[in-house]
Amino acid sequence: METVTENQQVGTAKKLEKMFGHIDFRNPPELCPVRDVMSVASDQWSTLIILWLAYFPVLRFNKLKKYVYGISNKVLSQRLKVLEADGYISRNAYAEVPIRVEYSLTEFGQSYVEKLLELTEWMQENSPKVLANREKYGLL
Repeated sequence: METVTENQQVGTAKKLEKMFGHIDFRNPPELCPVRDVMSVASDQWSTLIILWLAYFPVLRFNKLKKYVYGISNKVLSQRLKVLEADGYISRNAYAEVPIRVEYSLTEFGQSYVEKLLELTEWMQENSPKVLANREKYGLL
């Protein structure tokens, strides 16, 4: 009889086999969907933008810049364009003077947030272990 942990390990192994089992490692594919999607959706700035838009359903550029502390106007603008192009967020511009632009998550973006929250909760729980390991290796 398998334990819960063993069952989880078997399930993980099956998922990894499904993901990587078909790849010819001598001729890796040029386009890797995991790498392609993850590079956009999980960089530090995009993750924070998405999480703030999950917390506040609608935000304007300057509010986002305030909440995503340390990001430049240029990088925020670039990240917003890429996230919009990939379908994570929507951009609504209003014909006002000055123009008003608001950003919000799409349904697709909201589904990503649900998965992202699992990861961020895990990171918060385990950050003391990571910090302790860094200190052990003299990285702090």
